[in-house]
Amino acid sequence: MSDVQLASVTPRVFAGRVQPMPGDGRPTAIFKQPLHGEIEITPLGIVGDHQADLKHHGGLEKAVHFYASDRYALLAQRFPDVAGALGPGAMGENLSAAGVDENDVCIGDVFALGQARLQICQPRTPCWKIDARHGIDGMAAFIEQRGIAGWYYRVLVPGRAEVGEALTLIARPPGTISVAAFSALRDQTRPDLAVLQRLAEMPALAADWRRRLGTRLAWLREHGR
Repeated sequence: MSDVQLASVTPRVFAGRVQPMPGDGRPTAIFKQPLHGEIEITPLGIVGDHQADLKHHGGLEKAVHFYASDRYALLAQRFPDVAGALGPGAMGENLSAAGVDENDVCIGDVFALGQARLQICQPRTPCWKIDARHGIDGMAAFIEQRGIAGWYYRVLVPGRAEVGEALTLIARPPGTISVAAFSALRDQTRPDLAVLQRLAEMPALAADWRRRLGTRLAWLREHGR
């Protein structure tokens, strides 16, 4: 999957502030509101967007979260009781658009959004806040099992953009794999060690994932898989 195929979508843009989670009052910023007009994207994400748990959310390698809006139809089918609440922004994402999903994009892909340049560096790992927000058990686990959690960008070049501008793929590193393939590989009991090593050494992959894959690779080699 190393050839660049020009891809362009027009995302909706969302940001949110920290507020109490309904029901238990724990702080969360999963409730996002649509933005309009000009936005500013910094190395830590979109100005005006916040995170409650800085240990697990936000930071340089979780600066901007994209969720494929086409996935909401599957979620509505699986969770009909909350189907009416499932649409762009409902996963706490910053960007959402149709026509692209985890099978279409790769670790290391670089996208242009206005002046900014964003690089995919890891898939999202869904957490309890998805279930808590929608008042239903099992949604986060379903999203994780299906590999439909979306992905995170790091910001290579900060800058301004207008909501309504295209998000366009401009570069893809050689030897990479799709976000979907990465998620499938990490869950394999006996992954291909050569592929695992290549990923562990991939500069575009988030540092925490490179460390985790390196540790797993060493364990598999020592214990003969």
